[in-house]
Amino acid sequence: MTDVPQPSTLSGFNARLGMTLTEVTADRAVATIEIAEGHLQPAGIVHGGVHCAIIETLASIGAGHYFSGPGRSVVGVNNSTDFIRAVGAGSVLRAEATPFHRGRTQQLWQVEIVGSDGRLVARGNVRLANLEPR
Repeated sequence: MTDVPQPSTLSGFNARLGMTLTEVTADRAVATIEIAEGHLQPAGIVHGGVHCAIIETLASIGAGHYFSGPGRSVVGVNNSTDFIRAVGAGSVLRAEATPFHRGRTQQLWQVEIVGSDGRLVARGNVRLANLEPR
């Protein structure tokens, strides 16, 4: 485990998600999140946007850690998320992002979100552009 940003270092929307980062390396980013009422849509299940946000956040953190350096950053250019199983408040989810492809100008990361029972809840792919310093 290297340079794991603490939850308090997550800012803006990422901080509002309430994720706890447990591992961040150039090859993997892992987080947990306890689902609260604020994560739910009117039917009482996790809003799809929450899954999309978790997936994009973890992929970006992992890709950025891999592509780090002075003035270098990554930015998401596509997020494709599949919702597999509905969960509600009180559920604890674990998300893990791993690279599928890392090129000179782009990266593709895959992310799986599982429930405490180990069953898949959502999965997604995020394509990120590697931004060099100007």
